Amino acid sequence: MSKLIEIRELCVGYENKPEVLKNVSLDVYTDDFLGIIGQNGGGKTTLLRSILGLIPISSGSITFFDNDQKVDSINIGYLPQINQIDKKFPISVQDVILLGVTPHGVFKRYSKEDYSKLHKVAKQMGIENLLQRSIGELSGGQLQRVLLGRAIVDNPKLLVLDEPDSYVDKMFESNIYKLLDEINKERAIILVSHDIGTIISNVKNIACVNQSVDYHSGTNISTQWLQKSYGSCPIELLGHGNLPHRVLEEHDHTGNESHNHN
Repeated sequence: MSKLIEIRELCVGYENKPEVLKNVSLDVYTDDFLGIIGQNGGGKTTLLRSILGLIPISSGSITFFDNDQKVDSINIGYLPQINQIDKKFPISVQDVILLGVTPHGVFKRYSKEDYSKLHKVAKQMGIENLLQRSIGELSGGQLQRVLLGRAIVDNPKLLVLDEPDSYVDKMFESNIYKLLDEINKERAIILVSHDIGTIISNVKNIACVNQSVDYHSGTNISTQWLQKSYGSCPIELLGHGNLPHRVLEEHDHTGNESHNHN
């Protein structure tokens, strides 16, 4: 199993909160499906943004690999939270997906190969009949599929998803995880979600982010591990059909205990 990303002693902060992430060490592998859980404000999105190169790091390192060789960067596809999407922006589904294609030169002109990629991913996402629609006309699940198409159209080595369940289309919720299972056969995935039951049911490994990281190989986790990893937050897994579904009980967010097992 080849390493794709190596994070060592990573510290990241902002002017008003200097220690959002502290001494985080984590490995992501080429065939990984890593689920990231944790409290609000614990640093999950900050970790994603650090990997994506969207924010500077205070100290530590993030190293990328391609065929076991260190490289400056890798191609990463990104599905953001829905609150980062302006559905009023006048752009078609086709143009949104094409935004995921690497530019050709200074002036972006799409080739026949680019349009071939577009139609291939539209078919995979089941949105061939939506290509000329404006994104403002789409349901949450349709928009999610469009943005997922944009994220994978350029064949990235890693797909990063930040709260994909925030798109609130329950009819599509189970379908996206079937899609992700297929996508994971070709690339690594990092997925952030509050729905621990869904994460347990679909990912290969789990990392709980609460300023630092508590990593668990595999998904055979206990309530005790979850309680320890979440620090002061009491949690409980409740059954939903044959699968644990939600984390419940009131949470006390005043504590900020962190753990770091790697």
